[in-house]
Amino acid sequence: MLTRRRQPLQTSDALAVARALAADPVAACMVAARVEAYGVDPRWLGGQLWSADDPEYSLCFAGANLVPLVGGDADLDFFAEAALARPRDCSSLVGPAHLALGLWERLEPTWGVAREVRPVQQLMALNGPPQIAADPEVRLVTRADLDAYFPAAVEMFTSEIGVDPCAFDGGRMYRQRLTGLIDAERVFARFEGGRVVFKAEIGALSHAVGQIQGVWVDPEFRATGAGKAGTAAVASAIRAHNRIPSLYVNDFNTAARRAYEAVGFEQVGTFATVLID
Repeated sequence: MLTRRRQPLQTSDALAVARALAADPVAACMVAARVEAYGVDPRWLGGQLWSADDPEYSLCFAGANLVPLVGGDADLDFFAEAALARPRDCSSLVGPAHLALGLWERLEPTWGVAREVRPVQQLMALNGPPQIAADPEVRLVTRADLDAYFPAAVEMFTSEIGVDPCAFDGGRMYRQRLTGLIDAERVFARFEGGRVVFKAEIGALSHAVGQIQGVWVDPEFRATGAGKAGTAAVASAIRAHNRIPSLYVNDFNTAARRAYEAVGFEQVGTFATVLID
């Protein structure tokens, strides 16, 4: 049964939410970025924050992604019942592995089999300068670069998520999202002759952490060090603003893990992602 907290968290809960997010800023980056930008009120947050009791020890974000952040078994029971009490509007469930997988165990009997479960993803952070030289040719992408950048972004998204972002609307919404990231100076690439050689984005940016996503290298330039040097450049840009560079990577992606380790990233936790149809 749902307990005391039947409604989403509100502005009065903001301090407790801030304490929960600050306890593990790398793991909480995706949610912290939204809360810092829009506050706790669900009218502006683009989702809801749930807690079974005290948000400092029981917290889950429900929006386009379902992200359990803090809690035990009883909290996961609560989050599951809250999720099942409303129409499903999330496309994935992601977070610390023990919470994400525990919550999915409770949701799967009703929501059905996932499209894909990635149970072990290394959550990594760079707690010092990169250990290899940054590629000086990696730069911020501008709106003028979007037409050249877009095909590489689509290829990365399709291979990583397993869904073509152009399938439903010709890529209009995905293009709009990329434009927003470009305007926020969070998209990086190396171009050669108008061709993208390396790309990456800062998908979430909190006061403490910048989470790198969408790392991609043109197949012809793989095994040349372009990915390592490009990632080092993006990490350096994040560190220049006094934030910790972070990312998470599938355990089976050995090449990417080795590249990030060469840059200096170290595992600080384990994430899991459930992709839902």
